[in-house]
Amino acid sequence: MEREESRMAPNDAHDRVDLDGMKPDEIIYDWNTVERTGPITRDKIYVLDETLRDGLQSPSVVNPNLTDKLMLVHTMDELGIDVADVGLPGSGQKAVDDVAGICQEIVRSKLHIRPACACRTLDRDVEPIIEISQKVGIAIEVLAFIGTSPIRRFVEGWEAYRMYKLVRESIQLARRYNLPVTFVTEDTTRAKPDTLFPLYHVAVEAGASRICLSDTVAHSTPDGLRNLVRFTKNVIQGMGKEIGIDWHGHNDRGLGLTNALHAVECGVTRVHGTALGIGERCGNVPIDQLMVNMKLLEIIDNDLSKMVLYCKQAALAMHWPVPKNYPVVGEDAFRTSTGVHAAAIRKAHRIGADWLADRIYSGIPASMFGLKQRIEIGQMSGESNVLFWLEQHGFPPRKSIVRRIMDIAKQSDRVLDDVELEFIARRYMNESDDDYEELF
Repeated sequence: MEREESRMAPNDAHDRVDLDGMKPDEIIYDWNTVERTGPITRDKIYVLDETLRDGLQSPSVVNPNLTDKLMLVHTMDELGIDVADVGLPGSGQKAVDDVAGICQEIVRSKLHIRPACACRTLDRDVEPIIEISQKVGIAIEVLAFIGTSPIRRFVEGWEAYRMYKLVRESIQLARRYNLPVTFVTEDTTRAKPDTLFPLYHVAVEAGASRICLSDTVAHSTPDGLRNLVRFTKNVIQGMGKEIGIDWHGHNDRGLGLTNALHAVECGVTRVHGTALGIGERCGNVPIDQLMVNMKLLEIIDNDLSKMVLYCKQAALAMHWPVPKNYPVVGEDAFRTSTGVHAAAIRKAHRIGADWLADRIYSGIPASMFGLKQRIEIGQMSGESNVLFWLEQHGFPPRKSIVRRIMDIAKQSDRVLDDVELEFIARRYMNESDDDYEELF
């Protein structure tokens, strides 16, 4: 069937597709929107990039040099990422120097992205952030964290009154220098309500403008997340304050991205992630996948055409291998060698519907990232794969070429490379007799 259909050409006007007057649900039925009465959220949702802080806690990465960090921050800015956690100055002089260099670049280049720094709720961790802010002349958001789960408190031997004192004093110190503060409750998803309730009150009264819920060891399921966000919103409402809520997730259970999207649905207004999900143990929420899904769900309207570049920059700078099947960025993300898939994509192209060709076998349009669907030729391929490749590379669709390529592909145990295909096409392009007859 495929062999016959591949010869059909759209000669009549009615064979061509005009998508201008069509509604999206006439060409793609979207079960994701069934019974949805409106958008997932009407709130402005912000994105905080943790690549240069939490991402560097992975034991398998290289800490990039300052030039590479500046490159990454510039691309974050082009992607419309709102905030970048640029380091932990309390960890040592190199971190101080790098944070200062990044903040200077943000000021010098007039970038829109805002810098933030993580710190423990200790004055000696907050002070370097204040010093850098004063020196560079830019407000640096303070992400002040303290462990809150019973297991963490037990191991550390923390008494409640001591925790309240540390939180209050560190936040007040940052606020004296007009630095915005987000209070980060580490391991929030395993913390007791009677621990979180007073800590939230202490932090907000001391001047924190946001509270970050952290799934530090990826304990949470969507149900747990929903319960925690509801509890936090109720506490904030009881205080009568306008306090933003962050979600900081990890991926040990493989629920990182799912939880982050659920967090937005539940009322969180800022979500954290790292490039390619790089981070300690099984990593963080992949900020690239997060933003792609937020774009498709119409939560954000950022231009994501530089997303592939950003992920490749991060992979290069941090010596991180990208799996071939990684969404959007992986080598196979928009690549197929299957005959049925190739036939459908080619038909869409031939009736003038590039929009359709980009979606017929892809839940994410490659064009969103400046890419195209790629059709390869291998053992599972049909004539459509070969014809598409020949058309894309300027070769005539002759029987002689198609037959030779198909014979070689069916005997191969891998996908053929463009160099091999070009050699075969040139080698058999001038075969005689009926092999010159074109295929349609």
